[in-house]
Amino acid sequence: MPSILFICTANQIRSPIAAGLFVAMLKKAGRQAGWRVESAGTWATEGLPANRTAQHIMQANGVDLSMHRTRCVTGVLLEGVDLILVMEEGHKEALQVEFPSVAPRVFLLAEMSGTTWDVADPSSAADDHDRVGETVRVILKLLTRGFDRICALAGTPPPTHVALR
Repeated sequence: MPSILFICTANQIRSPIAAGLFVAMLKKAGRQAGWRVESAGTWATEGLPANRTAQHIMQANGVDLSMHRTRCVTGVLLEGVDLILVMEEGHKEALQVEFPSVAPRVFLLAEMSGTTWDVADPSSAADDHDRVGETVRVILKLLTRGFDRICALAGTPPPTHVALR
């Protein structure tokens, strides 16, 4: 079963958005069955809901984040996934140092589309619909461009290219 873990800092905005969008893309491709798609945070407080603004924006895009609860990255969680996609270079470096056995499976989300840059954290403006909306658009663009590579790195042949928009 292919598995993927999206990681940001607090696990309230970026990583749940990425996980939700990726699941939606898999559904659209008729490939959701057999996949495990999860998210976590490097500095997450356990059990919090996804950011309200992110929930509203994602709901408007057909993705329900209402059941999401935050959790912190652990070695057990990391060992159980095929591919680990992080939002920032700092996340990547921290995971590779603290959990060296998973280092070959850790990538920036942007690397999936052939670039190397951080997906900015909108948490300082978490109630700003425009800032969180821009984060959703950026993540969707990266997932769309990197969809085939993500599927391949997670160990499954990519489906016919699927975009949500």
